[in-house]
Amino acid sequence: MSLYDVFPMISTSFIALSAILVAIGWRFIIQGKRQAHERTMLAAAVAATLFFIIYVSRTIFVGNTTFNGPESLKTVYLIFLLFHIVLATVAAVFGITTLTLAFRRSFAKHRQWGRKTAVIWFATATTGITVYVLLYLCYPGGHTKPVIDAIFG
Repeated sequence: MSLYDVFPMISTSFIALSAILVAIGWRFIIQGKRQAHERTMLAAAVAATLFFIIYVSRTIFVGNTTFNGPESLKTVYLIFLLFHIVLATVAAVFGITTLTLAFRRSFAKHRQWGRKTAVIWFATATTGITVYVLLYLCYPGGHTKPVIDAIFG
């Protein structure tokens, strides 16, 4: 297994871990375990941040992966990928807002945002893992030029 294959697997693992932690954290708050909820949700945020750092670093220095599946699926895949990217962007904004509300101790608003954020994050994680499976397990493809080479090349 090359570094080309390892980084996407690691970053996708962080997305899965963050979604699992969000689910556990949600369960903790339902059970009234506020401190466990807080710690678990912070760990989920750290996992999501580590994903983002690895993903951006890989995009800059290694490049992205092109879809190598059947031409008949390419349009469907690209629409799915666009949906995932929009969903991930919305989830990031919602996540930052939800965390900010918690840190400001605006718990009524935090509760409202948190429910929506968790659901959006579960969908984001699911679609992200699906993209990984399609690109690296079902239809392994080649990667494109790193952004840094495209800019300074």
